[in-house]
Amino acid sequence: MNIIDILAALVIDWIIGDPYWFPHPVIYIGKLIRFLENRGRKLCKTKKALKLYGGFIVVAVSAVSFLIPFMILSLLKPYKLIYHVVNIFILWTTIAARCLHKEGKKVYDSLEKEDIEDARVKLSYIVGRETSNLSEKEIIRADVETIAENTCDGVIAPLFYAMIGGTTFASAFAMMYKSINTMDSMLGYMNEKYIDIGFFPANTDDVFNYIPARLTGILMCLSSFIVKGSMINSFNIMIRDRKNHKSPNCAYPEAATAGALNVQLGGNNTYFGQVVEKPTLGDRKVELNSYHIVGAIKLMYSSEVIFVILYSLIYMVVY
Repeated sequence: MNIIDILAALVIDWIIGDPYWFPHPVIYIGKLIRFLENRGRKLCKTKKALKLYGGFIVVAVSAVSFLIPFMILSLLKPYKLIYHVVNIFILWTTIAARCLHKEGKKVYDSLEKEDIEDARVKLSYIVGRETSNLSEKEIIRADVETIAENTCDGVIAPLFYAMIGGTTFASAFAMMYKSINTMDSMLGYMNEKYIDIGFFPANTDDVFNYIPARLTGILMCLSSFIVKGSMINSFNIMIRDRKNHKSPNCAYPEAATAGALNVQLGGNNTYFGQVVEKPTLGDRKVELNSYHIVGAIKLMYSSEVIFVILYSLIYMVVY
């Protein structure tokens, strides 16, 4: 039944995404993280203590995020129909393909209207870098990179942990991953404010994304035909440029996307007023254009579909 629940959650995400009015679990995970962060900054008087407290945040938030869905589903196990409805519901909240599509497309729509100011504002909602002075091509690059990176974080990785969780732990594993990724998004910055408290959240996220990031890159290479790209070129670029990023994981989906679209991604970005130098990914065979945003979205969906098809085939063979 695990594969049926995953497929149902996938379809629901495709249809309705993440409605703005919905009290999403990540909102409450974020509130817990912020509460613990504020407490830690008051309690910890040294950098070492703050770093260790960051480890406590990882353990506490991960445990809560795992145990709540696990306990709810354990209580509902005798009631099969209700159990699967709730399991599907929780799984749905961990997948963000439709949301990523919607938010990334907003930037594209603004650029198509030649409203660069609005494109910068829309982009600022989904990236950590400063967007107020970005050129059109820099906006496109940032949007494509974000869609590529979040294909792992928001789509493939939650599905991966739901799949390895099996019937019993699917939702709990997926939600625990979601909490780890949220901690990294909120605390995992390499600036003076977060470098200590964010040390363990950032490194834990790196560990949990190690397999999903590489898997996402491979799936994007397999999907390259969707955007009239070359699978071989996409693989070559991914392997060649896989280390061209400060993150041990992000370069895999981003380089695979660059190879599939025949564009160059990467380069310097500004975060909190500080310029972060980054190497490039891919070859500039064609100049970045707004339609590459649509191409990145297509790669995201096709990677998701291929992943679920492969899992379904393996599931049927094994079970």
